[in-house]
This record gives sequence, structure tokens and C-alpha cells, in this order.
Amino acid sequence: MSDRGLELARDKMTTAGVAPAAIETFTRFYRLLESGETGLVREDDVEPLTGLERHADLTFSAADTAEALSRTAIIKLNGGLGTSMGMDRAKSLLTVRRTAEGEDLSFLDVIVKQVQAARAATGAPLPLLLMNSFRTQDDSLAALARHDGVGVDGLPLDFLQNREPKLRADTLEPVEWPADPSLEWCPPGHGDLYPALHASGVVRALLDAGFRYASVSNSDNLGAAPDGEIAAWFAASGAPYAAEMCRKSPADVKGGQLVVRKADGRIMQRETAQTHPDDMDAALDASRHPYFHTNNLWFDLEALAAELDRTGGVLELPLIRNDKTVDPTDASSTPVVQIESAMGAAVAVFEGATAIEVGRERFLPVKKTSDLLLMRSDVYDLTDDFRLVAQVDAPLVELSGTYKAISRFDERFAAGAPSLRSATSLTVAGDWTFGADVRVVGDGVLADAGERGRVPDGATVGPSGITA
Repeated sequence: MSDRGLELARDKMTTAGVAPAAIETFTRFYRLLESGETGLVREDDVEPLTGLERHADLTFSAADTAEALSRTAIIKLNGGLGTSMGMDRAKSLLTVRRTAEGEDLSFLDVIVKQVQAARAATGAPLPLLLMNSFRTQDDSLAALARHDGVGVDGLPLDFLQNREPKLRADTLEPVEWPADPSLEWCPPGHGDLYPALHASGVVRALLDAGFRYASVSNSDNLGAAPDGEIAAWFAASGAPYAAEMCRKSPADVKGGQLVVRKADGRIMQRETAQTHPDDMDAALDASRHPYFHTNNLWFDLEALAAELDRTGGVLELPLIRNDKTVDPTDASSTPVVQIESAMGAAVAVFEGATAIEVGRERFLPVKKTSDLLLMRSDVYDLTDDFRLVAQVDAPLVELSGTYKAISRFDERFAAGAPSLRSATSLTVAGDWTFGADVRVVGDGVLADAGERGRVPDGATVGPSGITA
């Protein structure tokens, strides 16, 4: 059955104009899938990664940092549509902050301003390139066009990620869904960075323009601003590849981690989806595995170009099997398998790959509306160089399903985010609309009132609910 499934999938991708490197990458993963490969990394086969050098301890000179940044390009993964928040456009176009002058800034606006501030401070050209999807490209490039001087001569502003067919779980053939044919396709995971770079020629273009290093991160993580000290550390390391790692806190129960493979001593990545259920407790144990992966990566472009040329863009990354339904909003729709890979898994491909411990300021992802509420709140100040700096320890925010969609969320916080600087947590059950100048103190709780409630202007929310 699988030979037919692979043939149908390859034909579908070819007809849709998918890059050859992406088709060959899909083919490799398909063969792993049909052989029963799960991509699981067992705890008995690895050792913890410990004792990393710390970003906080780096002491490079201003000249060293400026030199390293002058040879660095910034790549942002920008293919996400924010579907988990009910969006159908690039998540990076969502408003994340408002300036003191009342200007609304999207993730992409902040990214551009971070890059421009770093250019002004160091004189580095710092090209900014987006890895867009077909559904985010037009809107994102239009947003970039509103900023002067973003582009660097001779380099593109973006390149396109690929797509692949979802496979029926019973036959491994491409699923058909006439009600919405777009749901027949899925992104291949951020491991698609490599075939997309190969197909676009971006790595060679950067090298030809005189750049040696690339800093890669997700566009919804505004903590990953250009950083001269990490750039200088990476340049001095001589490593082909490096990952930024954060120390786990009690709230870090998901996300990838780096481990050391016992068989050969190589660093490798293990995602949550690659962790056997029997190993989950050990994988989440911060005393055993102290770091989690931020998905901020650094590449030596010469080493990356050599590997892409050697493999034709088909890096031997581990398979991640993701079981879904063809319509993610309908649990009764056809069960499918999505073949994915993680870009961080390339750590095992590059001999001499390394990692560095960074602080929480480098990891500020927004995956759901509760994260967005924190980013919009007074927990963070926006500095002159457009970095988001926490003024207190970020409280844990839990919002009910009412707030999952961005349209409902914005309606209920139309007057702005409440003050969270005095909060240790905020738990909202049911449906509440917040007025202006609301303040949360301690462990703020709003219970389900059974109907839509309102927090009045100027009110305080504490452990007992609305207290003033």
C-alpha cells in the first residue's frame, strides 16, 4: 500500500510546485514511517546535557561584538498562521505592544525595530530574512514595506517554506478533503528550514554578500533580539552550529531538550513528541535534564552550505510522527498522519555542535492568548532598543476557553491588559470582560459566574475575586 501512497504523495507535491529537495526529504521520512519508525528517543540511550557556558558570564569587547554582528544575518521563521488562536493570517502581524505614544506594534514591527536599533548601535548591516509560507508571504512583505530601509542590497527579504500532504492513517495515502482542499496540506515542521534554504539559494547568497553567521528564531519569540555577545561567542567557538538553552522552571513541562547520545557522545535533540510515555517523568525532571530548547539557533553559513550541498538539502533528521485529524477543529474527521521534523535536530548532523545557557529574556514565546496578555501587560517594559524586559517575575496566567480565539480575547480586553506587576497568578474561569485600569494582586481569581461578567474600571482582582 505504501508504494502507491508515496507515489501519489510525490505526484501531488510535484503538481503543486513543491521544491525537489522538500519532496526528497518527504520521501526519506515516508520510508521511515512505513518501516514503523516512531522517532522515539529512549531515556536509557541518552545522558543529560549539563554544564553549559552561560550567556550571563560572557565578557566580549564592544569591538568583538560589533565585528561578529557585522557578519551575522537574522532569519525569522514566519510561516505560522496563529490557528491555535483562531487566526487565518500570519501570527507575526498580531498587535503585541502599544508604545507610550499610542502606536500599536505587531511582532513583525518589533522585530524590525530591534534589528534597526542594533544596526544603529553597532554599524552592522544585519540583513533580516523571513521564512514565510504561501499564506503569510504577501501580508508579511506588505508589513515590511511600511518600514524604511529594511532590505540589504543583493539579498531577498524572504524565502518560502514548503508544504506536504497529510496522509490517511489507514493507508498512508494523501487524504482528500473536498470540503476544504487546503486542509489536505500541512507544514513539514520547522526542520523544513534546511530544504527551504537549499531550494532558495539563500545560504549561498549570504556567503557571497560577505556574511558568515546566521541567527535563526521564531517570529513569535521577541526575546531573540540581535545579540552581539552571543554572536561573538559563537564566532570564537569555531562551532558549526549552536543552540540557546534555558534552565527549566516548574512551569516548563513541554518543549524540546538536548541530550547526549550514549552510542557516540553526540548531542541530539529530543522533542516531547519523541519521548516515550514511560520516559516522560525522567525527561521532565529538571534535576536530571536541567535545560529546555529555546529554538534559537546559530549557524556557521560555510558549514551549513557544505552540508546542504553534500545532501542536496536532505539532512538526516529524525522523524516526528504527528497523529491528527484532517480538520483539526473536528475530532470526527479523517485520522491523518503528519510527517514532521525539528530544525534543532540538526545538532546531531554537525560534528562539533554546541550549546549555550541563556536567560529567560531570550525566550518569550507567544503560543496562546494567555501568553499574549502577559506580553501586552505592564510585566514588561519596551526599551529604547525595543527589547521586552520583565520588571517582575512573570505571573502564571490561565484563561478559560472563552479567550482562546483572538477575536473574543480582544473584545474582552478592549480597554487593554490589566496591571499584572503585583500578581503572582491570574486564573479566569468562565467569561469576563475587563474594564480600564484593572489591577491584579497576588493570586487573582475570577470564578465562573454562569454568565458573562464584567470587571469594572479601576477594580482590583485578588484571591477572593473582585475586591474593589
